Amino acid sequence: MPGRMQSRAGQTAIESQEGAPHIPVLLAEVLSALAPKPGGRYLDGTFGAGGYARAILEAAPDASLLALDRDPTAITGGAKLVSEMAGRLTLAQARFSELAEEAQRFDRVPLDGIVLDIGVSSMQIDQAERGFSFRFDGPLDMRMGREGRSAADLVNEAEEGVLADIFYHYGEERRSRAVARAIIEARRKAPLTTTKQLADLVAGIVWAEPGGPHAATRVFQALRIAVNDELGELVRALHAAEEVLAPGGRLVVVTFHSLEDRIVKQFLAERSGRAPAGSRHAPVLTAAQPTFSLVSRGPVAPSEAEMRLNPRARSAKLRAAARNEAPPRPAGPDLVALAGLPEPQPRRRPRA
Repeated sequence: MPGRMQSRAGQTAIESQEGAPHIPVLLAEVLSALAPKPGGRYLDGTFGAGGYARAILEAAPDASLLALDRDPTAITGGAKLVSEMAGRLTLAQARFSELAEEAQRFDRVPLDGIVLDIGVSSMQIDQAERGFSFRFDGPLDMRMGREGRSAADLVNEAEEGVLADIFYHYGEERRSRAVARAIIEARRKAPLTTTKQLADLVAGIVWAEPGGPHAATRVFQALRIAVNDELGELVRALHAAEEVLAPGGRLVVVTFHSLEDRIVKQFLAERSGRAPAGSRHAPVLTAAQPTFSLVSRGPVAPSEAEMRLNPRARSAKLRAAARNEAPPRPAGPDLVALAGLPEPQPRRRPRA
């Protein structure tokens, strides 16, 4: 079949628009956790190159799938698959945080399953003009939806303290303050407008292990998360999924770094029987009724064979849960707080 190839690990590889194979991460495990059934109604909140979408529809005869992506390039590129699936696949340009509204708009509520593959797609990384990667020199953009504030806007306009917080909390970069100071100094002479300019600047400050990730990896991750509000999107999407899944419906989430996984882990732990922990924001008075049951007790990681075939899979983790009949809960403040930067702490007055 054109546009497909079967890998040695038995995974489906989908050709990207540039012709390079795109291999969906943890595909077999996603299908096992989602358990698509004939005639079911499913939603893929992160369509990308369509790897999960194709596999779900091929696994479940007569099932229908609503697929979302905030990137207009992904929607355009999916037209061929829409035609091939003959009415079973609907594509919509939308953020996955808007999945409840989109499911209502296309009359798909309740849903039998939702899958989310969080983070930037390999297609976006491989396109220099999108500005996601330091491997190619391109404009410092990083906008998944091609709208709003770019990474260049953030780097050239944000205050030093804001940049340092972004690098530290979203990228876990230990030299965040030094990088932020260097950016401020550099932009006084001329704006930073390309990925190479920023990558070279960071490489002059952050030491990288020989053979390890590039020195700018964590800074680029942090900027991408901030530009696209990725963690806030994830929190909103999890609560939206709770609203629109049918009893027994499955929620399957694949994450690629610890910040994302921590949010998913905490959400599912709270929703599957553990009462939300009290905090100074919202002390718990009574235990809330569970809304999900866990499909697997811990995260599912890729096999050694998959990691050899697809290095992008190395950091992937899958978590899944099944919806029950309990009503959805409001968003908890502690979970929302995980998605944002911490509030600035007031400076202590020196002792007299």
